[in-house]
Amino acid sequence: MKDFQTHFRQALLTWNNEVNRRPMPWKGEKDPYKIWLSEIILQQTRVEQGWNYYKNLVQAFPTIKDLAKAPQTRVFKLWEGLGYYIRCRNLIATAKMIFKEKNGIFPCKYEDILALKGVGPYTAAAISSFAFNLPYAVVDGNVFRVLSRYFGMKIPVDSTEGKKKFRLLAEELLDRENPGTYNQALMDFGAVVCKPKLPLCTSCPLKKKCKAYLKGWVTRLPVKERSVSNKFRCFFYLVVSHSGKLYVRKRTEKDIWANLYEFILIEPASALSLEELKKENDFRKIFGSCRMEIVSVSAPVSQQLTHQTIRGCFVRINIAKPLKTTAYKAIPFNRLSSLPFPKMIARYLLENREYPFER
Repeated sequence: MKDFQTHFRQALLTWNNEVNRRPMPWKGEKDPYKIWLSEIILQQTRVEQGWNYYKNLVQAFPTIKDLAKAPQTRVFKLWEGLGYYIRCRNLIATAKMIFKEKNGIFPCKYEDILALKGVGPYTAAAISSFAFNLPYAVVDGNVFRVLSRYFGMKIPVDSTEGKKKFRLLAEELLDRENPGTYNQALMDFGAVVCKPKLPLCTSCPLKKKCKAYLKGWVTRLPVKERSVSNKFRCFFYLVVSHSGKLYVRKRTEKDIWANLYEFILIEPASALSLEELKKENDFRKIFGSCRMEIVSVSAPVSQQLTHQTIRGCFVRINIAKPLKTTAYKAIPFNRLSSLPFPKMIARYLLENREYPFER
């Protein structure tokens, strides 16, 4: 086993020094604030997708003080389209806490970093090793995949026992003199060589001792035991226009897209025709006796979330008099671009040029 571990560590670091050229704007960064920012972005997000978001956020908020003092709507606007918006809420809450309670100084101990809102063992290990060179091993999807294949581990990575075994192995393998460099090398290796699909096994520097490669198990590892159920939801967005204004609200309930803005929403239990929609109690309550003109109905669009599929349809409606509602506010067209919207709505606004909207 020790021979396997020594070969793994040496071959990985040699590959990192001689071959690895994976570019990332935060690579080599030592500012814990910027590392934290990049790691929160990379939770559930590909590097290529998060790249520009990171640059824009750092440019807008170069210090944790700037982020803590920023209007919440502005932060969410810069996050718009990145998804998993609880990350953005945690980002704001943590920045405010560090600014108020720690005088704007980012914690430098693993336990204190782990205690931050939205930070788990992986993120705490990444920040600790990258910013402070502390000996904590990162264990994420890339690491699970590399270790399970190289060591031929068939235990499910999402089981309690599996997580414990992989974490212990990762700690044993860690280069304690250069933990940051080693952790980054391991994550890069999983991203560019030991990929989930079409891994580069024939040119892999670990193939001589990789059990999955030698035994033909590459496509079978890592093993997962849980299947994720998917919920289907149907959203009808009523794009109600009056005197150059659209009715929108800020989502505040504990649900998807909290703190983002949306049009008037009707969510039936299943898909409806336009005529069926008009008979819904929620539809009739919104408009009452108000004169209205249905201008158009969009083709259905879908957005896939982690455990949900959202099927949306936009119904454009013109009204002669303002709606009697306190739940929604009439916002001028030219103010829409300052508000953060879910990707589905932002795309709709971009495609309808009568609304001056930019991303």
